[in-house]
Amino acid sequence: MLGRLARWLRALGYDTSYDESLADPVLVELANGQERILLTRDRHLLRELRPARALEIRHDDPLWQLHAVATELTLPPPLQLFTRCLLCNAPLEELDAREAQPLLPPGVRGLPGPVRRCPQCGRLYWEGSHVRRMRAALERVLPGWGGPQ
Repeated sequence: MLGRLARWLRALGYDTSYDESLADPVLVELANGQERILLTRDRHLLRELRPARALEIRHDDPLWQLHAVATELTLPPPLQLFTRCLLCNAPLEELDAREAQPLLPPGVRGLPGPVRRCPQCGRLYWEGSHVRRMRAALERVLPGWGGPQ
């Protein structure tokens, strides 16, 4: 239900657990046990299971969901973007240029900026056009959060 929001929170560097296969009682138990804030659109879950810390998400658009979360929880702007894997949430490790170049697709070799790799799933991240678009989208909903262009 909130997978795209989870990816945006990870892009901002926030430790964000997301597993759509978990049943509501398990989600609440995990959130409570790990002292996480449970983000949900499910009013029934909030009313019946009463997680210790929760925020109801009301917007449909993931960027406006992100805006609401940042505003409601008074989150500080991140010092650095793209430090977590957008898929599995693991902190990314920065690769040295010599190690990174042969791993990258030929069309993006030599682009400026860091190349990072997820130590869990192996996914590579680099500063391509997708990063510019994401930074611009962040600037639209959270001015000052997109970082340098």
